[in-house]
Formats: sequence, structure tokens, C-alpha cells
Amino acid sequence: MLRAPSLSPSRGPLRAVLVAWLWVLVAWLGVLSLSWSVLAMLLHPVLPAAFGQRLGRAVIAWGYRFYWVCGRASGLMRIDARALDALADQPGGLIVAANHPCMADAMLIVARLPRSVCIMKAGLQRNVFLGAGARLARYIANDVPHLLVRSAVEELQAGAQLVLFPEGTRTEGDRLQPLRGGIALIAQRAQVPVQTVIIETDSPFLAKGWPIWRLPPVPMVYRLRLGQRFAAPAADDPEAPGVLMDALQSHLEQELAKQPRR
Repeated sequence: MLRAPSLSPSRGPLRAVLVAWLWVLVAWLGVLSLSWSVLAMLLHPVLPAAFGQRLGRAVIAWGYRFYWVCGRASGLMRIDARALDALADQPGGLIVAANHPCMADAMLIVARLPRSVCIMKAGLQRNVFLGAGARLARYIANDVPHLLVRSAVEELQAGAQLVLFPEGTRTEGDRLQPLRGGIALIAQRAQVPVQTVIIETDSPFLAKGWPIWRLPPVPMVYRLRLGQRFAAPAADDPEAPGVLMDALQSHLEQELAKQPRR
């Protein structure tokens, strides 16, 4: 079951304790991120690119995995992402396409996939907490579309697992946004399958419009499960990417319709 008994006191000592725990958890993420960012900034100029990339991705994955262990230990979160472990050791390139209910989604997925590479906003690669680590891991900036596609294809052909949120923005409520077509173009050019991941949560925390300091009902429950896998669009069929996009949209909408409303 996704839902857990929730606790959301409006006032009093218990609320103060829960808010303090939340702030401690957020601050702990900042400490971990900043510490690795400083170290990654020092390592980037001296490590060979290929080794730095592997190290950067592995450290990010294990760092987030450790953080989610802390989140569960705090009592504020219940997380089940074990289904993604089936992907971690699969050989070859793979696009991992998920719905996007909150800002923590990428961290939840990357924590289970040490070979994963993310496409991220270019501004985040200059962020003091995330930038140096992302550059060491050779994450892909989204500021130049044709370079994004080329870099993504190269990564996939080299065996990486590309994490994408095809809506391009966080899901609003339980309604899937229209998917952007870049995912099908990348899959066609790289000739790799698309594995959907369904992120289920009953929490509004870090959804659109929810500030990071605002206490949600706790425990926050997150469950990640594997959805349908779609074959790569035929390389010589110009209509194939559109067919894939329609199938992805339909599948994700059907899966979201099964979830309890937040």
C-alpha cells in the first residue's frame, strides 16, 4: 500500500519537533552536496575525463542513496525504490523515463543507478551545491538542443542510462503534462529502448508551489516501480518517433490514473 497513517499537527510541541527534523534533513542534504562540490572542483582538473566521469556518477549515486537512508531513519520518509535495482546491472544504453511529481525525483532514481547520467538545466551546472559534481560526472546541460541530443546519443551508445522526465517540468497534481518529443528522437538515433518508471507519492512536498521549509503530512511516502519498456523507434521510419510519443503519453496517463490523489 502506498498510503501510510499521516501526522500533520497544526501547532504545538510535536509540530515544532517535526519542522526541526525537516530542516535538519534539508540542511544535511546541503552539507553533503556542498562537501562533494568542493572536492569535485578540486578533482576535475587533475583526473582523466573518463575516470572522473565514472567516479562522479558513482559518488552522486551512493551519496543520494546514503541521504535517503538518513531520510528513512528520521521517520519523516518511507521510500521503496528497490524495483530500480533490476536496471542497475543491465548492460547497454537505456533511457529511463519517469513522471515528475516533485523536485526529489532525480535524486530518488539516480540513487539506485550508478551508471546514470542526467540532463539538467544549464544554470544548475553553475550552482554552488550541484555544479562541480555535475561537471565532473559530465551531466548534460539543456541550453543548446542539438548539443544535448548529440551528447545524449553518445552517452547511450557508450552504455549509460539516461534519466529523463519527458514532461520537461514537474507534474501538476495528478495530471500528466504533454510530453516533449526529444526523448523519442534520442531513442531513435541511439537505438536504445525506453524504460518507464512510475513515481508514486501521497505527499505534496517539493511539488510545484510547495516551499522547501513547509512541513507536509508525514511520513512522506515514495514508491518507484517499473512501467512498460518500449523498443527503440525504427531508425529508417520518420513516423516512428511520433508513434512512440503517443504510446508513452498513453501509458503514463494510465499509470497516473491508478494513483491515489494527493
